[in-house]
Amino acid sequence: MMQLRGRHYLSKQLCDFRLADGLIQEVCSPTKSEKIVGGEDYWVCPGLIDIQVNGYKGHDLYSDLTVDDVVAVAEELAEAGVTGFCPTVTTGGHATMKSSLETIAAARRGSPVAHGAIVGIHLEGPYISPEDGPRGAHPAQHVRKPDWEEFMTFQEAAQGGIRYITLAPDQPGALAFISRAVRAGIVVGIGHHSASAEQIADAVAVGATVATHLGNGTHDKLPRHDNYLWHQLAEDGLVASLIMDGYHLPPPVVKCFFRVKGVHKLVLVSDVIALAGLAPGRYTLMGEDVELVEEGPARLWDTPYLAGSTLKLSDGINNVMDYAEASFCEAVQMASLNPACLLGVDRERGTLRPGSRADLTLFRRRRNAYQLALTIAGGEIRYRSSSFSV
Repeated sequence: MMQLRGRHYLSKQLCDFRLADGLIQEVCSPTKSEKIVGGEDYWVCPGLIDIQVNGYKGHDLYSDLTVDDVVAVAEELAEAGVTGFCPTVTTGGHATMKSSLETIAAARRGSPVAHGAIVGIHLEGPYISPEDGPRGAHPAQHVRKPDWEEFMTFQEAAQGGIRYITLAPDQPGALAFISRAVRAGIVVGIGHHSASAEQIADAVAVGATVATHLGNGTHDKLPRHDNYLWHQLAEDGLVASLIMDGYHLPPPVVKCFFRVKGVHKLVLVSDVIALAGLAPGRYTLMGEDVELVEEGPARLWDTPYLAGSTLKLSDGINNVMDYAEASFCEAVQMASLNPACLLGVDRERGTLRPGSRADLTLFRRRRNAYQLALTIAGGEIRYRSSSFSV
């Protein structure tokens, strides 16, 4: 039994959270106890859920993947407040993608940490636009048209673990593919595309529900009015995921997106890559030369195109507060409950209700920022900041 104390991020009331058997057993007013974790200076929030993770601290989920790599990513993400995530397998050759999916499935099957942390696999590609700009950092030689038979071999390799797929709705056969995926219970996001207003509307009509990392994976220049950014913003049927590192989306753009979509239709993601946490320099990623900038993003070498972020999702909470004037509870919701609802796991994750998984984070306010102090996953402390002493 663990007894956690802090202010509930929604009600702001001081509460005790009793955790046992990997679940939240009770949420109540503070009671006398000799063993309390936390205190009145802390804010208790659900564990964060990151639905776009490409790797972390040298562990790449793209190729030459091992079970140890997957487990290491699941463990290390606790320092970002992440207790649930989607390993993201990106565009590659068939054999490479299939091998990565098999390895993630093996890790989920064999490691309690990975099993508890992985809420589903995100397949980002290979069914995306081949055009420079929308294609982003995905290798052009492996981009291909939607292929349901190939996808089913991927799903078999993943042991049914693919929960979310991102594809381009303007590619031949995309609408039929989206329809079949939705019937199979898969969340469909549109991204890395150059679709028209009609193509976007048609994708939503057959079941697409997400604009994946809206504003990224796009052309460098677009028509002022008739472009796919406006059309996705105006489409009420789309939730938008946003990379909140300040580089993928400038702060004024974040503010506009937030005001258009609103707190209930936004999901914060990191799009974090294996280079996160490494020294600045030149690396090879997904077969491409990539430059990692100090305290900044990764870019394809000698281009303006971004290749992923180095963001900690817990920092994204402070960023969206700064950029969009979101409240703390709104920022937390966009990084916890909203992704849980999107993936259909909100009965067990993303909330602080009794009966939910004991996935929680403690934040402490310092000046104008909320600093992550503690991450608890499945009732176990997975991360403790050096300043946490209660």
